[in-house]
Amino acid sequence: MTAATNLDQRELTRAEQVEHLRRRIAAVSGKAGTGRSGAAPSTAPLSASESLLPIPESHAELLSEPLPRGTVAVVSGARSLPLSMVAAVTAAGGHAAIVGQPDVGLLAAVEMGADLSRIAVIPEPGADPVEVAAVLMDGMDLVVLGLGGRTVPATRARAVVARARQKGCTLLVADGDWQGASARLDARVCGYEITGPGDVSRPGFGRIGRVRLAMRARGRSFGSARAVGG
Repeated sequence: MTAATNLDQRELTRAEQVEHLRRRIAAVSGKAGTGRSGAAPSTAPLSASESLLPIPESHAELLSEPLPRGTVAVVSGARSLPLSMVAAVTAAGGHAAIVGQPDVGLLAAVEMGADLSRIAVIPEPGADPVEVAAVLMDGMDLVVLGLGGRTVPATRARAVVARARQKGCTLLVADGDWQGASARLDARVCGYEITGPGDVSRPGFGRIGRVRLAMRARGRSFGSARAVGG
């Protein structure tokens, strides 16, 4: 079952909030910090496949390289991009958290193949969503963080980047900016494929079966690349 938490700053102290989140992580992943798929002991190096975050098959041609685990990336444009990455991670046996996005489309994620039992949803993280995301890194492979238009300065970002790298958890930042992010992904809808009974070529008839995206990926792993795919 999807875990949903509303952190009320007026009722919980900072220490209580952190402990509350840790219990939620344990409920989702079995045991906080040890339930992540593909995790290896700190003394054993990860294989090439284990060090990369699973990506949707439909986006394989859009991304020249998968995101390394522990990366902080800013995503913008189509919301289907972070949702599809949540779907890919949980379908592969990993765990994901979605923070600060109260209107997230979980039905769409399920249609992409997501396993809801492996997703924690914190729609209202309170006054400091960055801190909430940092705590969740203990037990997650992927955290999607909605900033609500905020910008996280480099001085604050560095500590969280170091934690993401240490925990092997990838952070996707949406609806805001993260200074010093190692990757930036921008996806725009460039077309649809319609399926359904009758004459699907007629406008207004049929069902959207697939969305085509145009993506721009920038960062240390990508350089600057553009691609179009479904």
